[in-house]
Amino acid sequence: MDEPVPVTQSIESLYPDANIPAQQERWQNLIAHFKEKYGRKPTFVARSPGRVNLIGEHVDYSLYEVLPMATAADVLIAVAVTEGNEDSKGDVAVILMHNVNPHKHQGSEFTVPPKGLAEIDATKHEWTNYFKAGFNGAVVLLRKEDPNLSPRNMKILVDGNVPAGGGLSSSAAFVCASTLAVLRANERQPVKKKELVELAIVSERAVGVNSGGMDQSASVFSLKGDALSVLFSPELHAEPIPFPKLEPPITFMVAQSFVTSDKHVTAPRCYNLRVVECTLAAEMMARKLGLELHEDSGPLGRSLRGLQHAYYSGGESGENPLVSLGDPSTSYKKQLETMLALVSEILEKEDGYTREEIATALSISVTALEEKYMTNFPVNAIRFKLGKRAQHVFSEALRVLAFKELLQVPDSTNRPDLLPSLGTLMNETQKSCREVYECSCPEIDQLCTIARSAGSYGSRLTGAGWGGCTVHLVPKNKVDDVRKAWIEKYYRVREPDISKAKLQEAVVVSEPGQGSVM
Repeated sequence: MDEPVPVTQSIESLYPDANIPAQQERWQNLIAHFKEKYGRKPTFVARSPGRVNLIGEHVDYSLYEVLPMATAADVLIAVAVTEGNEDSKGDVAVILMHNVNPHKHQGSEFTVPPKGLAEIDATKHEWTNYFKAGFNGAVVLLRKEDPNLSPRNMKILVDGNVPAGGGLSSSAAFVCASTLAVLRANERQPVKKKELVELAIVSERAVGVNSGGMDQSASVFSLKGDALSVLFSPELHAEPIPFPKLEPPITFMVAQSFVTSDKHVTAPRCYNLRVVECTLAAEMMARKLGLELHEDSGPLGRSLRGLQHAYYSGGESGENPLVSLGDPSTSYKKQLETMLALVSEILEKEDGYTREEIATALSISVTALEEKYMTNFPVNAIRFKLGKRAQHVFSEALRVLAFKELLQVPDSTNRPDLLPSLGTLMNETQKSCREVYECSCPEIDQLCTIARSAGSYGSRLTGAGWGGCTVHLVPKNKVDDVRKAWIEKYYRVREPDISKAKLQEAVVVSEPGQGSVM
């Protein structure tokens, strides 16, 4: 996991065989556009892919395991480092940024003083903010090693085909590729994968989202052909999980809802609100159990995983705990089941808690509550549904454990129930996302229902939700049936004149892709 980001001279190892011709043309187009724009070839290209999360939705920021895989869709950043007086503006660094799609993403230039960082206005949703976030994270790291570092001038051209707001993590792919590009441009070689992920997780928070870490981990650590297990406690750890060799092979389809859900725009009432709710659920449960939570790597410094650890750490409880503390030797699965049961006992109000109720329970003022949990990443809510959010997290953590165990069963080729069992877990996740975590939407639900009726074993949203994409475990011989059903019952109903190109973009058979490379 701590190996360097690979450097390659060929793209054949990065994409499925069927995609190679189109990708070769795309890369050649990127180089040609760069030469046309800047009058020279790029020095290198940094690449990071999007991701599909197979299972483990909205649990990474509570520090629970997830099982994503990288996609073939990616962000490419072609870079030339300029020397001497070229582009110079005194002693400040000059960064020239353009996109292969200038009509959608306007070019930009920004400067950075010798000891400064790029300015980011998180209130403005600008595509360049993601590069600036990666730039700043890389420069902060480099200055820890050389306090006098002045960033180098850079000419940049970006090409991304991860759908923005589509739930496949275009933002993380962009930030990871940007961080990698800046490290490489400033002569940091090699770039370690774990270091890149940890930088990108923190960097993306600069654009206004309490990122958990799954997206960045999948973008960097993934290996072509495998799923990825990512753990966040006690520290970040990732390992490939090979798919069982079945005939016909395991097939995942990804379908876009075309309901754009940019979590950076909707964060106060959606994504960031869920982060706050999960954190406050941990704090409320700890207080009522007489437990002390210690600082951890959760976005707000406390997490439900930290609550589980405190409950089973073998320490002493407070004066009046509701239940006795857990035995540290208890199995991980049993621990999760116990935590799930405790949620309904402690956080019993289904309609949620007001700020005043939460503040009273935590023995702090409403002002202090808001300053601690709702200032850096503002939220918009009257009531906070702490019980529902904790219920989803603990039950989803159990589903991830079961899904991983199924993939790792010896001789799974002789398990006719394997795919139906995996599908059942995915369906349960979708039900929880819809009814408990409340992060689905009618269009996502409809895509999942249509797919199951046409032969999908399991269907659910992938990504933050509230729109975006769905992922489906489909028998190989049912792929065409599912695609046809979506076209007839969803896409043509939604958009009768939908183009062939948009339909091709809407549905893809997704193979596990390769993570970041240079």
